[in-house]
Amino acid sequence: MTLIHAFEMLPAPPASVPDVVAVFGADASLRSWSMQALAAGGDVTQFDGETTKWADLRDDLATASLFDMGGGKRTIMVRGADKFVSDHRPELEKYLAKPGSASRLILDLESLASNTRIYKAILKDHMLVACGNSTDAKAGVTAATRRKFLTGYVAARHKTKIEKSAADALHEMLGDEIGMLDTEIAKLALYIDPAGKIEEALVRDVVAGWQGKTVWQITDAIAAGDAAEAIRQLDKLLSGGQRAIALLPQIAWSLRRLGMATALVEQRERSGRRIQLEDALSSAGFRRPSDIQQAKKQLLGIGRVRARQLLPWLLDADLRLKGTHSAEGRDRFLLEQLVMKLAKSAS
Repeated sequence: MTLIHAFEMLPAPPASVPDVVAVFGADASLRSWSMQALAAGGDVTQFDGETTKWADLRDDLATASLFDMGGGKRTIMVRGADKFVSDHRPELEKYLAKPGSASRLILDLESLASNTRIYKAILKDHMLVACGNSTDAKAGVTAATRRKFLTGYVAARHKTKIEKSAADALHEMLGDEIGMLDTEIAKLALYIDPAGKIEEALVRDVVAGWQGKTVWQITDAIAAGDAAEAIRQLDKLLSGGQRAIALLPQIAWSLRRLGMATALVEQRERSGRRIQLEDALSSAGFRRPSDIQQAKKQLLGIGRVRARQLLPWLLDADLRLKGTHSAEGRDRFLLEQLVMKLAKSAS
């Protein structure tokens, strides 16, 4: 029937939920919210996908709800269903071809490969809800739909409003994880009047906090070629409970803008038009005069040759960090490698 992303489904859940739904993707918060929305107001029975066998599920799928006098279907949820699906593919494939009429089945999965029979069968006759935490062209998700989701659905969860630029700033600083973005929006809502709106300036001031200052210190150390100091400041953030996969966007946020300013300077030079470095930094996203001057000092310390490599290096690190399942030890090693590479190149 359909493949839809959680960004689109959550603001307007279907009035009639299909017999089988697979909610899949890396973002645990999106999966949890989607499961709640799809089962809202009904008779729900939950199973643990790590331990459940098909025999445990079979009778429940065939049993109608005892609590819905209007004839509504019972919802059977399998949480963490990756192992369950792997262990019971033949039974599931048979069920998908002819599901029972008494209950609906909702599967919660970290991943579901599009080349499997189960994926194709659910896509053909039922519903897939993608819960990836980045843009997904196949599910029709772009940066614009993610922004709309943050400014609409997530902001409404906390009875607040948030500017588009503020939502973009949050994503730049914190990365893709919706649960973390949701938590920060909840905190920011406490700083404004009920009729107010979360603005970009508030995000920069509040979310950055001491962590933002430490990120600036890491950038300063990289610009100075002081790898030891950069690693020392990075360790401070990691020891404070920050996850490596969440820190990369914060570190990249500053360095990427330095790379963008460099690209703008070189683009203007190629066309025979010069641009002041301060103007290039402003165009790249540095707003306050003090930030522009600090960024200028960092960029001069990094130098033209190295600054030209910032964007490709950061893209490579981002792809590597997201390329496999997250493991904190591996993620930390990749982030330390990047910091060492950036700082070492100055010497």
